[in-house]
Amino acid sequence: MRFSSARTAMLCAFAIVFAAPAFAASFAYVPNQGSGTISVIDTDKDEVVRTLNAQGKLANKKLRGIAVGHDGKMLFVVDAAGGKVNAIDIATDQLKTEIAVGKSPEGISASAQGDLLAVCVEEDNQVALIDVKTLTLVKHIALKGDNPEQCIYSPDGTLLLASNENSNDIDVVDLKAGASLGTVKSSGHPRGIAFLPKSHTAYVAAESANAVDVIDADKRQVVHTIAAALRTAGTLASADGKTVYAANGGAGSVSVIDVAKHSIVAEIPVGQRPWNMALTRDGKKLYVANGRSNSVSAIDVAARKVVKEIAVGQLPWGVAIP
Repeated sequence: MRFSSARTAMLCAFAIVFAAPAFAASFAYVPNQGSGTISVIDTDKDEVVRTLNAQGKLANKKLRGIAVGHDGKMLFVVDAAGGKVNAIDIATDQLKTEIAVGKSPEGISASAQGDLLAVCVEEDNQVALIDVKTLTLVKHIALKGDNPEQCIYSPDGTLLLASNENSNDIDVVDLKAGASLGTVKSSGHPRGIAFLPKSHTAYVAAESANAVDVIDADKRQVVHTIAAALRTAGTLASADGKTVYAANGGAGSVSVIDVAKHSIVAEIPVGQRPWNMALTRDGKKLYVANGRSNSVSAIDVAARKVVKEIAVGQLPWGVAIP
């Protein structure tokens, strides 16, 4: 009886230690399109410490956008081929449910309150809204543009921007009305979107223009266009709103934009076809998914240089950090 109790205690302790990283804020999650897996990176060590696959149920799925629940316990990853969002328990690597959203979904983002997820559904030209608590589809919102890739909430949760690759514009969605207010013309092939904190100003990657468009969402117009590098694909704003990072897929670099100056102040070489990015909560490290290098570049923000190239799965799409 004593042996059984001791053994049970030991097994419980092992389970807690194994599961603990999933709840820490120092872990990054990377969906690998070509592998049907999610790499878990320890951002203190800059190494992969777990590989999630929903106990094999993600195999052969085309994983794209990823979001982390605000409590750090659940991952929401898009399966483009299946037209679904997969909800995965991080600690147990169990698939909790699959939420059908439409044809060829791609980007996903969480509202500031964490109660809703927005998913861009490319072939349906819609945004799908998911209730995080009930894990159910709430509604679809029709867009005016064609082939939306990224759907991003404004910081105050009143607006949603969707970058439409085929129509070269950005939908501005009024979430209270549940309808698009209209579109903003892009400089060319819009992709990643980043709102500045506490504002309706967004930085949108314009891939074919090798630039970043600065958009006033209230006025629905481009107010600045900042030259970046070849095939700009992703954007991300710092928490203080002073810096925006732009991933350049063709140049294999990340441009550092000074928001006050409306200009590039540095360019950091990374891997091949860098795309979507995430910052640690303290803002000290930037993680960039390199789709053709099958890696993630860890960047020291202050030094503006890569401190480690981390091997992940095949065709990583992006990075999410809770």
